[in-house]
This record gives sequence, structure tokens and C-alpha cells, in this order.
Amino acid sequence: MHSPSRAPIRPPAVAGRFYPDSPRALTTAVDRYLDAAAAPGLAASPALIAPHAGYVYSGPIAGSAFAAWREVDPPVRRIVLLGPNHYVPVRGIALPEASAFATPLGAVPVAADLVAELCSLPGVRIDAAAHAPEHSLEVELPFLQRLLGEIEIVPLLVGEAAPAEVAAAMRVAWNDPGTRVVVSSDLSHFLPYEEARRVDQVTADQIRAGGERLTPFQACGARAINGLLFEAARRGLTAELLDLRNSGDTAGTRDQVVGYGAFVFSGEADA
Repeated sequence: MHSPSRAPIRPPAVAGRFYPDSPRALTTAVDRYLDAAAAPGLAASPALIAPHAGYVYSGPIAGSAFAAWREVDPPVRRIVLLGPNHYVPVRGIALPEASAFATPLGAVPVAADLVAELCSLPGVRIDAAAHAPEHSLEVELPFLQRLLGEIEIVPLLVGEAAPAEVAAAMRVAWNDPGTRVVVSSDLSHFLPYEEARRVDQVTADQIRAGGERLTPFQACGARAINGLLFEAARRGLTAELLDLRNSGDTAGTRDQVVGYGAFVFSGEADA
């Protein structure tokens, strides 16, 4: 592992494909999604779930989630960012080797002081190869950059890991009011429109009920969501659904759609 001062900056993997690669166009797109979202008045919410597809498909639903943090108090300095691996198999939980993640809006530093501590946990390791092509964490960063300004991130790719293992890693970094959690996940994949709506509603109800038994059929980030639900129960947090749509509602056909949900968590966040 490189020392933090010499570790590379991870370049964008999907700029120009999942979202605009022009800083001006990206700023315009993110701000439009945030401005179109209804303000839920949950700026103190310590955690949320947002989708991670191409912005033309999932951007409006991501905007619904992140708009909850439009006026955050206290100021947010760190985001624990968890999502699934789509390209490289991961056993347990993977941290990046990088010192920062770059987007067209600038570089977001990785919380170097937490990397060694997290790697001391069973099943947590550095895996630069898993992070290099992955979009699930990257696409959330421009929303965080526009809303929160200068923050640091703890980027965790969650592979084959139990809810308690994910919660244990989350707990290391989620340890003060200036830290919040984002779980990146889409919902059902490639089902006909009406079937997807039924499946996604069941998933949404399950998340709101706090049952950490989601399957990858329900959500590609099921393991990360299950870990958040495990830890949320410990902290007395419950999920609220802000938006539930699919690609057939935004920019795609309805023969095969991908589902997206926006959730925020609230309650007494006892660490």
C-alpha cells in the first residue's frame, strides 16, 4: 500500500458516459436534479440511499435523495460511501489504494487516517483493481460536491459480506455528527415495467420496516443496504421513502426497466 502522501488519485471511470464530463454541464445537470426535488426538510438525516445509474435514467431520483441535505447542520466533513462491485469480484469489503477520487468538479480526498483502522477489521482490504472501473461510488460524488463542498470520503465496495460485517466497518468511520452515510444502490433490474413497480414497492416496504434481508434480485447494493439497516436498527434510525421510480418513468422504454429508490434515515442517531 502506498503512503497517503504518495498514493495515486483515482481518475473518473465513467465521466462522459454516466454523467457529463464537462464541469459546466455536470454542474448544470446536478443542480437541475436537486432543484427539481421536493425539499423534505430532513437536512439532519444521518444516512441516505441513492441510485447510481446514468444520470439521464436515475438522476431525478438521486436528486430526491440528496436534496434532503440541501441545508445541512452541523456541517458535514466526511461521507462513508458504500456500494456494490459490478466488474471485479470482491470478497468482503474493498477500500481503494487512492488518496482521492477525481471527478470533473475536482478531487475528493479519501480519509487516509481511517484506511489502516478499517483494514484491521476481518474481511476489509485494499483492492485498487475493484475500484478502478467501478461506477457505483463515483456517480454519487458530483451530488456531494455540489451540496457539501469540501468533504472527505470513506469509499467502500461491499462484496460478499454479512450485514454485521458491513455495519462494523461503517461504525469505525460513522463516529461523529460531522460524518454521514450514503449507500449507493439501484433496485430491480431488467423486469417489465409493472412487474418492476411491484417488486420495488415490496423492497421499499422492507427497507422502511428495517428488515436486513434484501437479495441481489431486489437491489444490486443489497449487501450494503443490509449493513446500513443493521446499523440503523442499532442506532434507532428508520428509513423514509422519498422517491420510487424506474427507467421507464425517466428516459427508457418500459419493456425492461431498472428500479430506483431514494430513502433517508432519521431518528436518534446514538453512536
